[in-house]
Formats: sequence, structure tokens, C-alpha cells
Amino acid sequence: MAARFTTYAEFWPHYLREHASPVTRGVHVAGTVLGVALFLGGILFGSWWTVLAGVVSGYLFAWGSHMLVERNRPATFSHPLWSLGSDLRMAWLFLRGRLDRELRRAGVS
Repeated sequence: MAARFTTYAEFWPHYLREHASPVTRGVHVAGTVLGVALFLGGILFGSWWTVLAGVVSGYLFAWGSHMLVERNRPATFSHPLWSLGSDLRMAWLFLRGRLDRELRRAGVS
């Protein structure tokens, strides 16, 4: 059964603990960056197939890493909007070199 959270502040540390492996985080970041690039490129150039490819690729990378690396269930199914926001937040923090601090605060070594 999925954990229930009443605030995003409660959800965020849980999200990070569900992405404890550096491999999972790396795959997530790659999928998020690719997904955002395809999504925005599709909108910019009017290619709805590319928009769709952006959405699908982001989720495929994430779900694949959960199944093959973490062996847990993606938060997308229980908290879809918070999960999407957290994917974007984690990728942004990773790209800016600021993710380690958040991981330590969440208890991820």
C-alpha cells in the first residue's frame, strides 16, 4: 500500500529515499532532460508526435529504473503531480550540483 502524504514537504524526502541508488537518479535525470527537450521541442516546432515522445521517454526511463534498479513502485501511481514535480526538481538540483545536500537531509547516503 502506498504511503499517504498530506503535504509536498512530507513527500519530497520519501521521493528521494525511493531514488537511493545513484544509478536510478542518473537514469531519472537523463530521462527527464530528454523528455523535457522532446516535449518543448515538439511544442516549439508543432510536432505532436515529438511532444508525445517526450512524455513517454521520461516515464520509460523512470519506470525502468524503478523496476530494474530500485525494485520499488514509482510514486507516479500514488502521487502523480508531486512525482512529476519531484522528477523535475531532482533533475534541476542534480544539474546545478545541489542534489547531495537534499539527499543528506532525506537520510540518503
